[in-house]
Amino acid sequence: MESKKILVVDDEIGIRELLSEILFDEGFQVYLAENAEQARAYRNDQEPDLVLLDIWMPDTDGITLLREWVDQDLLTMPVVMMSGHGTIETAVEATRIGAVDFLEKPIALQKLLATIAKAIKETAPKPSAPSAETQGQNIALSIDGQVLQISLPLDLPLREAREHFDALYFDYHLKMEAGNVSRVADKVGLERTHLYRKLKQLGIKFAKKGGLGESQ
Repeated sequence: MESKKILVVDDEIGIRELLSEILFDEGFQVYLAENAEQARAYRNDQEPDLVLLDIWMPDTDGITLLREWVDQDLLTMPVVMMSGHGTIETAVEATRIGAVDFLEKPIALQKLLATIAKAIKETAPKPSAPSAETQGQNIALSIDGQVLQISLPLDLPLREAREHFDALYFDYHLKMEAGNVSRVADKVGLERTHLYRKLKQLGIKFAKKGGLGESQ
């Protein structure tokens, strides 16, 4: 099995090197970023299995970067926040935005490894039982006055179940608007660029601007 990828984002070189050595010895693939700019570049190119994100950084703080990933639908991996002088309020804010846990520096080795193992385990896809279909539940959904019966799998992690629903939801609206993304964006209340990015993430084909029937 391929080892898990962990992105460490911290402006302190000593912290980055220490965490890199520990995680490498534990069998993880480790990638390092010394600021938010490098972390953005890595996330735009790859999806790590987990991010260790420092809160206090000179260019962009970790809370702001976490919000960016949420707004751009890039928070598809567990993020554990780190801080040398964190407060309860900061930890609560981070978890409210989307972080799965909070570690206070100096980080104890066993606490670090236990937190990582828990975060990866809880967000990993759960295997289905052999030659059996994913359990689902038929749900009545009212859209524009029409009642639709959809089968939504309930034995998936929350993020995967949400993506399943989002795919059904946006696919329905695209069909209702003959593939016109601009009209769908207005209808569902999303900024058009955000909607384009969301559709690409979900693997939904849509018409290019200026022509129907062409998908990108």
